[in-house]
Amino acid sequence: MPTLLFSEYFPILIFLAVAVALSCVIIGASFFLVKQVGDTEKLSAYECGFDAFEDARNQFDVRFYLVAILFVVFDIEATFLFPWATSISQVGPIGFWTMFDFLFEILVGFIYAWKIGALDWE
Repeated sequence: MPTLLFSEYFPILIFLAVAVALSCVIIGASFFLVKQVGDTEKLSAYECGFDAFEDARNQFDVRFYLVAILFVVFDIEATFLFPWATSISQVGPIGFWTMFDFLFEILVGFIYAWKIGALDWE
């Protein structure tokens, strides 16, 4: 029995070993073959809006947190929506209308956030 189980999982073990070895080779090659010098474009402010590598205690604008919270809310929606969509034929009408109510509540929250200007970036 253990040899049968091992023979079934052996290809997966080989796949994982090759994936780990290949990742180590690629990361090692990029580390050793590329010149590690940052230019002004790489060190400039990109998405955060302030210069990088300053004091770590800089205050963030509250809009960054608001965008993060909205992302989490809509990410959770997508997380709940996918399993429901794959099993819609098995959940029946109660499951359908429950998810419809959930989506309606998310939509109301999105419209509220839009109306108060939470999605506007000045």
